[in-house]
Amino acid sequence: MIRTEGRTAFITGGANGIGLGIARALARAGARLALADRDTEALARAREELAAITEVDVYAFDVRDREAFSAAADAAERTLGPVSLLFNNAGVIVTEAPAKLSYALWDFAIGINLHGVINGIQTFLPRMIERGEGGHIVNTSSGSGLVAGFSGTLYSTAKFAVVGMSESLRTELRSSGIGVSVLCPGPVATQIVHRSMEEAPKGAAELSPEQEHRRWTLREKISQSLQQSTDPDTVGEMVLKAIRDNSLYIHTDRSMEAAIKERTEALLDAMPD
Repeated sequence: MIRTEGRTAFITGGANGIGLGIARALARAGARLALADRDTEALARAREELAAITEVDVYAFDVRDREAFSAAADAAERTLGPVSLLFNNAGVIVTEAPAKLSYALWDFAIGINLHGVINGIQTFLPRMIERGEGGHIVNTSSGSGLVAGFSGTLYSTAKFAVVGMSESLRTELRSSGIGVSVLCPGPVATQIVHRSMEEAPKGAAELSPEQEHRRWTLREKISQSLQQSTDPDTVGEMVLKAIRDNSLYIHTDRSMEAAIKERTEALLDAMPD
């Protein structure tokens, strides 16, 4: 079992939503916090809140920027000590239809949801292995990383890759004392839909004012429905328990159960006799 007390945790997307929920749980569990996010105002609020509980520092950068990632890692370890708890949590939701995809949208969604995780792994994992002091990595995927068809091709492409990466890393790091978990949340009460829409580039096809209005109305309905879902602080406690139990998969609810069963059965049924 990995103890969190006295360890330093680095959390991307740590100023909002699930990332902030994880930060709160870790702070109560005695970890020092390095929070990374692009939202500077949210970082300031998170720092003010959590500094009353533990040591905390914040870093504003885009997880696609490898040089900024490395610089933030160096600064965090100088200030807070060696990072041995890594949370690759930053993400965006882009649900454009296939006909409206563009290279810009692919680069945006894959860059944050997949390359951001890769950058976190490549920045911190060699340091963790070299120190030989163990630790734990949590990569945020999604229920849509287990079964496609719920959140669009862009999102599932990246999130499936994060699941595979996490499963492989867990096997390969077993002897190093570094645990790996993959968080596959269902609906969680966050503002990720609005933030993603504000930041995402336009799709390949231009939308009429009426189409744009329908698009925003749909996203608003999705965002409102999320507010009735699992609270991010509850997710944070689930993640903390998974670290302590060294669990591979972290589910926030059972909403994907039937779809996972159907996919698994389809895979098995497709095998030759």
